[in-house]
Amino acid sequence: MPASKTVTLNTGAEMPTVGLGTWKSAPGAVEHAVEFALKHGYKSIDTAAAYQNETEVGVGIKASGVARGDFFLTTKLDNPDHENAAEALEKSLKNLGTDYLDLWLMHWPAPMTPGSTGPLHGVLKGAQVDWLDTWKSMEKLYKANPKKLRAIGKRMIPHLTTHTPGVSNFSVEFLERLLASAEVVPAVNQIELHPSCPQQDVVDFSRSKGIAITAYSPLGSDNSPLLNHEVVKKVADKYQTQPANVLISLQANRPGVSSRNLSPTPASLVRLELPCPSYKAYSPFSGNFNVIDLTDDEVAELNAIDKTLHFRACHPSWTGFGSLGFPDCKDADKDVKA
Repeated sequence: MPASKTVTLNTGAEMPTVGLGTWKSAPGAVEHAVEFALKHGYKSIDTAAAYQNETEVGVGIKASGVARGDFFLTTKLDNPDHENAAEALEKSLKNLGTDYLDLWLMHWPAPMTPGSTGPLHGVLKGAQVDWLDTWKSMEKLYKANPKKLRAIGKRMIPHLTTHTPGVSNFSVEFLERLLASAEVVPAVNQIELHPSCPQQDVVDFSRSKGIAITAYSPLGSDNSPLLNHEVVKKVADKYQTQPANVLISLQANRPGVSSRNLSPTPASLVRLELPCPSYKAYSPFSGNFNVIDLTDDEVAELNAIDKTLHFRACHPSWTGFGSLGFPDCKDADKDVKA
């Protein structure tokens, strides 16, 4: 189907289909990448407390001169902050130099101890910590601070006024657990999404519940074998573009899906020719987003790559919580300690 420029969230807000992500960005490069991207057409910036670059993102935003209301800003609650969501929100706002977020996501349903890189399996500071309680805290903050949090999701209680939390790395199993008790349906579920990790089950379930999908690592992350895959290169040759553009366009051709691209240096942005705004060499960018309208057959052929080349750039097992409900990661559950 034709590619879209925006995705309508369940709050009514419009989120740009293509955005700039800042995961794995080198220290010192982020502010320049953000400044460069905003000046040349990007309308969505995605970061996270866990990336430890929110301050740099804020510097880049300020340096760009682009008005805050002219772009969509997303950050995420870090795993060690599940018990301190309010303080974490204020810290993110301060670091980013902004009065509000367009979208705030729970980064992983995996509470961890402050300063750690692994889980306490639900135990934090001697108390039982459940990510469902974290979501309730995010809901309360959302309801109490409509000027600071434009979106986490759609309120399920009709008499409550709405403005827009969301989630990230949620499987169907974990979404079902969340929706069973939530007062706010997440606006977005950000997941790894590319031809070698299509996650159609999560996409379809999320869509059925009015939850938009954001694809992170749509290229398969850095040094991705997808950039040299014969099917991707064949489609790129047909449209006289680069493989990266094909991979990002693939997500824009899926209803209710936006993509968050790898954030390299400005020079790398040009080299990879991310679709901001065209597929030809763009230095400088023109400011228009023109992703490719792929045919149904091309979409099917690209998504079929997973049958012979399956991988994840970010496997949930790193959290120590096993598969987190993702079917292709179930082997990790055997390593989870009781």
